[in-house]
Amino acid sequence: AGSIVRKKRIGPPETGAHSLSNPAWTAYDWRAATSAVEWPIRPSRKPKKKREMPMIYEMRVYRCVPGRLPALLKRFDTITLKLWEKHGIKQAGFFTTLVGESNQELTYLLAWDSMGDREKKWNAFQSDPDWIAARAKTEEDGQIVGNIVNQFLLPTAFSSVK
Repeated sequence: AGSIVRKKRIGPPETGAHSLSNPAWTAYDWRAATSAVEWPIRPSRKPKKKREMPMIYEMRVYRCVPGRLPALLKRFDTITLKLWEKHGIKQAGFFTTLVGESNQELTYLLAWDSMGDREKKWNAFQSDPDWIAARAKTEEDGQIVGNIVNQFLLPTAFSSVK
C-alpha cells in the first residue's frame, strides 16, 4: 500500500496567517513532504546484453503424402515438441496452408542464435534414439512426409520480429 503525502504549509505556525487561500503559505515543499516517505527500492537490474547478430529463423515446409497431414500434426503435438524442448530447440510458429498450392503442407519457423547453434542442436535431435524410434513408430502405417524444403531467414531492420 502506498503512503499518502500531505501538503505541508510553509511558514511560522504561530502566525495564524497560513490559511489555504494564502499562496505564500501553501507552497508545496517536495523535499519535506517526501523525506519521510519510504520509497520502494527496485532490485538492481543487469544491463541487457545487446545481441551482436539478430536471431536466425529457419522456415521449414513439409509437404505430406496425400491424407497424412493429420498424422504429422499429431506427431509434432505429442512427440516432436517434447524432444525439441529436451534439445533446446525453440519454435517460433506453426502454420497449415489455408489457401495455396497444397492444403497438405505444414510450415513452421525455428529460432536459432546462430548457424552453429542450429547445427549442434539439430544434429543432437536428429540422432536422438527417442526421436528415431518415435519417427519409425509413427510411420508404421506408411510414409508421412513426401518432401521438405527449408530456408534460413534474417529479419530486416524494420521487422517486428528480431
